[in-house]
Amino acid sequence: MTGKVWFVGAGPGDPELLTVKGRRLLEEAGAILYAGSLVSQAATLFAPPGCEIRDSKDMTLEEMTFWLLDQCARHATVVRLQTGDPGLYGALVEMTRPLSAAGIDWAVVPGVSSAFASAAAAGETLTLPEVTQTVILTRVAGRTPMPPGEELEALAAHRTTLCIFLSITMLHEVQRALRAAGWAEDAPILVVQKASWPGEEKVVRGTLADIKKRCQAEKIASQAMIIASPALGAADWPTLARSKLYDPAFGHRFRKASAIPTENPA
Repeated sequence: MTGKVWFVGAGPGDPELLTVKGRRLLEEAGAILYAGSLVSQAATLFAPPGCEIRDSKDMTLEEMTFWLLDQCARHATVVRLQTGDPGLYGALVEMTRPLSAAGIDWAVVPGVSSAFASAAAAGETLTLPEVTQTVILTRVAGRTPMPPGEELEALAAHRTTLCIFLSITMLHEVQRALRAAGWAEDAPILVVQKASWPGEEKVVRGTLADIKKRCQAEKIASQAMIIASPALGAADWPTLARSKLYDPAFGHRFRKASAIPTENPA
């Protein structure tokens, strides 16, 4: 038997945020290799009886690759369950290359990113008409350096939405980079720890000036998303620019333009 490896995005933590396809593959799997340090064990509850389940938190890349290859010799469906989306800050290419070299078929099932789960937890939008139409997913340089031109200070100069992964322990560096890029001290900053995790989620709002102190007060030092955006807090603004898609004065192929109503319809 030669099985197929499915790289399944487990989403941000809540098992109910697995995609329908991801859950189906878990229910069919003969073997599951999951990221125990990041993915809640609850995600493996969908595994069928007799499924071989292995936590990868103590394994090297070579050990994970060998495990996947070994399981493909015995099972038709093998799942590598990864946090968030497999294509974001995961070793996807590093794991798929040896599989391809061995002639093993593989595919990717996308997952909900913690960037989107964090915005949802706080009831925020990442884009807003005439405010920002761009979202940058990035991180602060640590053991993995940033390529030239991708330093946070350079990206922050665009003054658009920044979703900053894997950087909560370097929040001081985030503050430094945003200040260097010209962000004001009262610029709103959002930090969400364990977005969507049942009973463990924390949402902290602050400003560039005080967000580090607020996170320290909440003892947030891991598994947190940092969002800096000119759109934060828009729900409380006195006025907003209308979305053209839903503006009655803006026509498209599904709806003719009409006069803008003077008041909300009853």
